[in-house]
Amino acid sequence: MTAPRIDLSIHHKPKGASDRIALGFTKVLRWTADTFFAERYGHRAVVLETVAAVPGMVGATINHLTCLRRMCDDKGWIKTLMDEAENERMHLMTFIEISKPTWFERAVIIGVQWVFYLFFFALYLVSSKTAHRVVGYFEEEAVISYTHYLAEIDEGRSENVPAPAIALRYWGLPEGSTLRDVVLVVRADEAHHRDVNHGYANELAGLPMGEVAACPPHIPLEPTWKRAA
Repeated sequence: MTAPRIDLSIHHKPKGASDRIALGFTKVLRWTADTFFAERYGHRAVVLETVAAVPGMVGATINHLTCLRRMCDDKGWIKTLMDEAENERMHLMTFIEISKPTWFERAVIIGVQWVFYLFFFALYLVSSKTAHRVVGYFEEEAVISYTHYLAEIDEGRSENVPAPAIALRYWGLPEGSTLRDVVLVVRADEAHHRDVNHGYANELAGLPMGEVAACPPHIPLEPTWKRAA
């Protein structure tokens, strides 16, 4: 399996105050990550993927409850957002095998997760359009970060270690795959999430959704009851 080709140049130009707020917030977080992690991209991935896995779960939860109250169809949003949350969690589980987080980084994760969860939950209740735009901009930055990570690997500054077994199983990568192969499929995942969330924000604003980057195939994670059957 090879990662699908993606457009690295995509950037949603902000239109209106909510878009500018979303972009400004994203740039602040980007500056914080750059300051804290510098070029330690493996450790950056571990911490940031714990944050990236939050919005999908929040969006799915709120949409689920909204559909129950209104007794209406979700148009596929709930499953899409749940899949996004699961996909980001698998990114985390993969990079934990590659870059062992320190105890300090684990403490940071605990604090950041709760703060970001509460913030994003409140944001989604106030303006789901802005929330999805924030995620779209987050994913734009993720694509940039993983592109830089690839350059680090290609130029020999980061060791191109063998891909962990969890990555081989989840993405169906062939034996002998390396960290570079993992970063390529993770970057393609992020590009897909970028386009989906910008598309949802556009839909909520009454605009066309636009093209969505292809998502790399994943091996479905079976629920416990199916494995036990």
